Amino acid sequence: MGDLRDLLTSLGYGDVRTLLQSGNVVLTSIRSGKTLERELEKELSARFAIDIKVLVRTRAQLAAVIERNPLADLADDPKRYHVTFLSAKPDATRERELAELDLAPEQFVVSGREIYAWHPDGLQRSRLAAALSDSKLGVSGTSRNWSTITKLLALADG
Repeated sequence: MGDLRDLLTSLGYGDVRTLLQSGNVVLTSIRSGKTLERELEKELSARFAIDIKVLVRTRAQLAAVIERNPLADLADDPKRYHVTFLSAKPDATRERELAELDLAPEQFVVSGREIYAWHPDGLQRSRLAAALSDSKLGVSGTSRNWSTITKLLALADG
């Protein structure tokens, strides 16, 4: 992640920090989230020859994700509790199709541009994880477990 930190610092972003080898970055910028997403996608492609979708959340947005925590009473293992961060809110038809799936004992809550997902039996054979793919949701997304999300907020506050 050193190369990524170096790139972002050389581009003028401040306080650049990464979390392990996860591809998660915390930085300061005056740019809007959408502008930052486009710029980072372009720079990552040019520098590392990778075509990757970048999703940005502000520190306040990340804190709100943690505060909402709609499955807090159910999800008792942070490694099996995930949030899928989406590029946009899924359309109503896709949300309805997702809601109609029988995925028990897995559970999920769509909340704006995030989907909270509880996978009590893990991700190996998770039907919910498969249902949360970009192609099925119609928007780009990336999932992080609850431990990673809380570590990212701590890093942002750090």
